[in-house]
Amino acid sequence: MAHDRRFRFGLQAHGASTGAQWAGLARQVEDLGYSTLFMPDHFGDQLAPVPALMAAAAATTNLRVGTLVLDNDYKHPLVLAKELATIDLLSDGRLEVGLGAGWMASDYAESGIPHDPARVRVDRFEEGLSVIKGLFGPEPFSFEGSHYRITDHNGLPKPVSQGGPPILVGGGKQRMLSIAGRQADIVGINPTMPNGTVDADAARSGTAAETDRKLAWVKEAAGDRYPDLEINLLTFGCFVTDDRHGLAEQFSPMFGLPPEELLELPHALVGTVEEIIETLQARRERWDASYVVIHHDAMEAMAPVVAALAGT
Repeated sequence: MAHDRRFRFGLQAHGASTGAQWAGLARQVEDLGYSTLFMPDHFGDQLAPVPALMAAAAATTNLRVGTLVLDNDYKHPLVLAKELATIDLLSDGRLEVGLGAGWMASDYAESGIPHDPARVRVDRFEEGLSVIKGLFGPEPFSFEGSHYRITDHNGLPKPVSQGGPPILVGGGKQRMLSIAGRQADIVGINPTMPNGTVDADAARSGTAAETDRKLAWVKEAAGDRYPDLEINLLTFGCFVTDDRHGLAEQFSPMFGLPPEELLELPHALVGTVEEIIETLQARRERWDASYVVIHHDAMEAMAPVVAALAGT
């Protein structure tokens, strides 16, 4: 059955100072109508995603929890599959599993984990994705690849979500987006991070024209399954303002994009609540992008947009 592409909204947060504060944040995210609380997976100033997401799920009733995204290089996929299935079981099926090949240069430099060339990391990620999906299945699973070997392992516990929790794969280049088109339930269309950080080069790789090209790769790889995919956009900046063009002119030099192009950038939202609603509706029309993730600092400013659009 084709995905009906109703809007839903995720919020990405890094953590809190106390357990009570984190639980309170999760409840606020739920109360404001967001679908999902997401966490990144980095070694800097953030809570560890697996225990923190379980705590968020335990503090809420309907809120979904997810990773945006787990770096395949940081944990063996068999270990990760067990942890993820446990969250899904204990949250009554509220998990979304975002997986990636890794990109943040500082994580690799500080940890000593080898920062292999992108081709090798993506090879390893693709194998890891196969392992995790296989272990979520009902039968004992075996796998033999260049990076992982699993022998007749019945991954337990099993997730309670039918067929396993939804898999989210994001990317900015053709190979990752093609894997996402073939394998994922949710596809995140992202900028690339050519310098291993969020910078002007990353912004220029995420323009509207680039996003047209990226969606075409997803469609080509997905084939007949494309109507069942949910298309996700991560928003790096949300600014509710009466002076849309003035703000775009202010930020234009920082991103190396003309103001008009910055306002079209699929990974930014700028304007009044009404203008942002219209922008999101236009983006859904152009890119089928119905799943929008914003950063924690814009949670309350974006709440009227969420209230107006979620579920429509």
